[in-house]
This record gives sequence, structure tokens and C-alpha cells, in this order.
Amino acid sequence: MRLPWLRARLRLVVLAGWDLVMLLLAYAGIYQLRIGGWWGESSEAWGFALAWLVFSYLLGRYSRESPQRSVALRRLGLALAAAALLLLAVQLNSWLARVLMEATRFRGFLLPWLGLVVLGSLLGQTLLRRRSVVGLPWLLVASPAEQQVLERELAAAGRELAGVAISTAALGTQRPSELGVLLAARKRGLSCCALDSWCERQLQRLPPELFDPDALLVGEGFQLQPGCFIWRLKRFGDVLGAALLLLATAPLLLLAMLLIKLEDGGPLLYRQHRSGQYGSLIWLTKLRTMAVDAEASGIRWATPGDPRITRVGHWLRRWRIDELPQLVSVLSGEMSLIGPRPERPELEQQLEAQIPQYRLRHWLRPGLSGWAQVCFPYGASVADSRAKLSYDLYYLRNAGPLLDLLIAGMTLQLIVGGRGALACRSGHGG
Repeated sequence: MRLPWLRARLRLVVLAGWDLVMLLLAYAGIYQLRIGGWWGESSEAWGFALAWLVFSYLLGRYSRESPQRSVALRRLGLALAAAALLLLAVQLNSWLARVLMEATRFRGFLLPWLGLVVLGSLLGQTLLRRRSVVGLPWLLVASPAEQQVLERELAAAGRELAGVAISTAALGTQRPSELGVLLAARKRGLSCCALDSWCERQLQRLPPELFDPDALLVGEGFQLQPGCFIWRLKRFGDVLGAALLLLATAPLLLLAMLLIKLEDGGPLLYRQHRSGQYGSLIWLTKLRTMAVDAEASGIRWATPGDPRITRVGHWLRRWRIDELPQLVSVLSGEMSLIGPRPERPELEQQLEAQIPQYRLRHWLRPGLSGWAQVCFPYGASVADSRAKLSYDLYYLRNAGPLLDLLIAGMTLQLIVGGRGALACRSGHGG
């Protein structure tokens, strides 16, 4: 199973695991001091722990930190925010369930426990940051042309090729002397790998020039082959998830439609042709977020602060409420919950002429959200479309249930933060 995205999120796994241990140890200790006896691995403790981990993830406590002087203050603020949310959830649960006499709900239990959890969590983040050092150098196997691609990608991302040596011989074509160099490098502790694998691990995307389409034809590195178990599992998850989301968000959809009608009296929905799986045309339906005559002067990309977007449309886009009607397309099989976003055929003709491997994104059903959507800001140019394609190709090579769950969680994180049309450029925001 290909899991390069998991390697880049070891920080998340380590910090979440550390917090879980701190949560349970602190619970057991306070229980022993305040109540006496063993806590008995109650479901309540696990419920509290799950709530803390969810709140911490949504607040971004486990995301990669930027090197700032105020990082300690930010850590403290987010930890206190997670504690406040957990305390609010516990009190709300007590009120709804009428749990009035539970000893673990009194402030003499909750406040000391949350205090220990906050201190323990901050200690774990501090220790991990101090041990986060630059890893062993890499020896990449790449051709001169591929080296130019890598340098261009790193320059665009504002990164340098530090700690990396490049062998300009392709894998499988080295002469004995070159193989000797590779073996000697491995003996010195260098990590040797092909350039495409290195990009997947370090950049969390795959530049189109480095993608080998032959792997799709023979099934290597492509898990979502039609008819296989993972393909059927994904389709089952799409149907179940779309049905539940439609039921849960039906009142929100009705309210949004009412606000659209009250604002300008125009149509509630907006429909347009998009490219679906294998390039077939599908109808994409959204709540209308732009003025009725938004495309009177021709088709063009939406931009930040676009004057064509209505006041109601601004909020619908921010929380991605305008995308909810597409759940019907998921149920019909034209779309998936997770996959490359469908593009307009008129724009794709231009993109295909300027971006190599662009049509490969049609290998999968288009999705409501995707790896490109949670890792890259809203695209409004050919250069942005090329960058988003690199994320789509990464998803194409690594698609699977676990990655879909990660994308769903990152999407929820963006929506809760009111950043529905935004994302983190680093690709490590999850």
C-alpha cells in the first residue's frame, strides 16, 4: 500500500498519540485522587479523549508550525481553546443528558484534569520541536531534464535543494561504476530514491513531467481499478456519505435558497457543463453565488474579491454550502465525494494544450473535494491549474480509503475555519 502522505504526517500521528496517553494518564490520576479507586476504562474517558483530539485537529494544533517567535504563545492559545471547547462540550452533554451528580463532571475533577492535559500536550509539542532536525541527505536518481523540473518546482515553492545530491543516471541504466556510487552513498546513510518518489514524500504532489502514464495501463501504483474491492468500497462510501449529508444539510440548503431569492430574485441554482470521468460531459449544479449576468462578457476564472460574487454568494462559497447540490451527482454516479474537481471543457482545451498529462486527471470520477482543493488555494490561471494537476496526479497514484479520510478531515477543517475556498500551500495542513 502506498502511503507517502502518512510519512509527511508523522508529526500529527506522534502528537495525537502523545495527547491520547496524556489524556488517559491524567484522567486515571485525577480519578484516583478525587474519587478513589480505578477509573475502570470507562467510555466517558474515551469520549473525552476523542473530543480533545478532534478539537485539537480542527484548530490546527497538530499541523506543521511556521518558524515564528510567537510559536509558544500560539501553542498555548490553541491548547486553551481546545480545553475550553471540551469543557463546553462536557457541560452541554451534562445538561442534555441531565447528568447532574457525576463526580467527574464537577470542576474539582474537570479543571485539574484539563490543566494537566494542557501542560502535558504543550510538553509533547516542545519536545517534538526540539528533536525535529533536518533528516539525512538524499541521493536522487534523475536525468538532467528531471533535475531542471525539480529545481523549478522548489523555486516556485520557495524552497532550496538542501541536503540533496542528484545522480543523473536513470534507474536501471547505471553503469557498474555508477551503481558503486549509489551503494557507497547508501552505506554513508544517504536515502536513495527516484525523483518522482522524492517529490511525493517531500512536496506531497507529483509534477506532470515526472508522471509515468504507463503505470495506469498496467495497474501499478493505481489502486482504484474499476471493479476491484477498493473501487467498490469507495463507491459504497460515496453513496452512503452523500445520502447522509443530503439529509443532514437539507434545512441549510433551504435557508440558502431563501437568502439567494431574497437578495436579487434571480435563479436559485446554476448549472453548467463540466468534464467528468474519461472526459464525458456532465451537468454540474451549484447554488448560484454570482450575479445573473456574471458571464455576459464571456467565460473567465473567478478571482479573489471577484465583483460578480453576490453578498450571499460570498458566504456560501466561504463555507462551501454552494457545492451541496452536487451530492445528487454523487448519488447518480457522475461524481465522487473525493476526487479531482471537474473543469469546464472550454477552459480545458487551453489547459490541455499548455500542460502535459492534463487529461490524466479524467481517469477518476470528479469529486466535491480533493487533494488539490485542500492543499492549494483557489486556482485562477494556467500556472495554478498546472500546480493543481500535480496534486491530482499525486492523488491518482495514491488514492485509497485512508487518503480519502484524510482529505475529508482536512476539508472539514477548512470549512470549520471558514476557509472553504482556501487551503494551505504547503500540502501539510492536515
